Amino acid sequence: MNQMRIPDSLVEKLLSKGGDFSKEQLAGLRKQAAAEKQPLQDVVIKSNLVTEKELTKLYADEIEVPFVEIKAAEISHEVLKQLPERIARQYNAVIFGIDKQDIKQVAMEDPDDIQALNFLQKQLGNKLKIHITTSSLLQAALDQYRGTISSELTKVITNEEDADDNEEEVDESDLAEDSPVAQTVNILIEYGIKSGASDVHIEPREDHVVVRYRIDGLLREANKLPRKLLGSLVSRIKILSNLKIDEHRAPQDGRFKIEVSGQIYALRVSTLPILDGEKVVMRILNESSKAADFTELGFWGTALADLKQAITQPHGMVLVTGPTGSGKSTTLFSVLSSLNTPNVNISTVEDTIEYHIVGANQTQVNPVAGMTFTNGLRALLRQDPNIIMVGEIRDGETADLAVQAALTGHLVFSTLHTNNAATCLPRLLDMGVEPFLIASTVRVVIGQRLVRRLCIDCREAFVPDAALLKHLDEAFHLNDNGGLKRLHELEAAALKDGIDASTGSKDKTSSELSTSPSAITKLWKAHDTGCDSCGHSGYKGRIGIYEVLSNTSAIQKLIVSNSTSENLEQTATGEGMLTMQLDGFIKALRGQTTIEEVLRVTAQE
Repeated sequence: MNQMRIPDSLVEKLLSKGGDFSKEQLAGLRKQAAAEKQPLQDVVIKSNLVTEKELTKLYADEIEVPFVEIKAAEISHEVLKQLPERIARQYNAVIFGIDKQDIKQVAMEDPDDIQALNFLQKQLGNKLKIHITTSSLLQAALDQYRGTISSELTKVITNEEDADDNEEEVDESDLAEDSPVAQTVNILIEYGIKSGASDVHIEPREDHVVVRYRIDGLLREANKLPRKLLGSLVSRIKILSNLKIDEHRAPQDGRFKIEVSGQIYALRVSTLPILDGEKVVMRILNESSKAADFTELGFWGTALADLKQAITQPHGMVLVTGPTGSGKSTTLFSVLSSLNTPNVNISTVEDTIEYHIVGANQTQVNPVAGMTFTNGLRALLRQDPNIIMVGEIRDGETADLAVQAALTGHLVFSTLHTNNAATCLPRLLDMGVEPFLIASTVRVVIGQRLVRRLCIDCREAFVPDAALLKHLDEAFHLNDNGGLKRLHELEAAALKDGIDASTGSKDKTSSELSTSPSAITKLWKAHDTGCDSCGHSGYKGRIGIYEVLSNTSAIQKLIVSNSTSENLEQTATGEGMLTMQLDGFIKALRGQTTIEEVLRVTAQE
């Protein structure tokens, strides 16, 4: 769904009226909008200068229509259904309440749409009170027309003619756009996206098909479907992904795109023959998503300063390490997006392009066609790049090429699969890269993990007992890290740098510190049964915990002398580097995650 268009001249008027923008700023934005051939409204929101909500509020004041922040989950179905779904979607309008005088409260995205207003008055009568709301809030309200995944699937599946329980031959009519199977696939994907899932698993079992979603890193079972649907379900997904329908014995990979709630999602599809049939996993990638800034990702303090300094260097290497699914691609996407300006050439070679960076030249690895990381990187170096991103350094040849590129005036980004930042440098030595080359090219190494973020609506603070404090002391080596006094100083610095979970929370005590110079006064935990906002899990979303090892002169000396990762880490922490565990501990004190989560993801260290 496209958001309402506000004319450029009016956007300018609203912004200058708001008083936060100078004439020079507005002229710069006008220039940018003309250069990018985009409406001024989009440029302003994309630049994070005002939010969609703030701009809509300014517009509401201008046209004298009340602004309403509709809360989709609080609209009753009886009220919503007074306007049929088809009409609501066609005219981008919903009824969100009825007052005591029986006046229907209607929220629209564009109250200047005369045709829509006339139709709504015909449909609902004259007792209407029109409000304006944002595109995303309206979309969330429209989504309330849908039931739960179980009820939606039941509706679709029972509409299908009763078939035998045996698996049937897949008929072409089963796979048409409007067939029950196509609807089932759409519902499964839609609910995956709405639940914030990163992957949808469709798994055949002996007598049924299981659908599971990976949400915040953990798999949750969502539904069981009749076994007889398996063939047509898999075939429908294969058709969408341009895969061979008649190939059931070999794994296949493909991708397709889908639009949900006005956002474009790319689904990366993988099929695999298993004992009970073909299993399908779909990775959900939001192509409309904007890169998060470094604070949103969870960087702060010296880690943030070291990262920012490294990426503004004209050349050198920045390496990100961590296991699969630790958010390395997301970090690189944010870094590259922050460097993405019209006067630099960003070129990448990736094994499955996860994020599309507008204006960057992204190449997909294809070993069958001879496009390996090594060959891709060689070709890139002839393409006059300023910034290069290699999806992963897997072997000595790629490592050598990446180092040579960093030496010859390029800024090179890449990932390695090692447990933490310090083990990354000896890993390059193992690949045969000369120690003095590593010492002179690597700028920083980022080690990272993802932890589940506590739901700010229902998390709970508690006072730790003596046994827990003893356990924390052992687990996080508090005495080695400067004791409670340093912990208190770090927490205060984290709060100052925006590592705070009180934003949007009803509980304002979270902006208070959880430590004093001599004690840990409180910790946070997930609510046992959660709340509606977090799907009753107690957690909502994820945040990164990081260690950023800066290649100082002391570290360079250790690299050249083939030092161990333990020595490297010891020196780095002595110079002020926070380990992932300690960074996680600070975020747990700030109420962003729990101690259990931090220990769960860093247990192997």
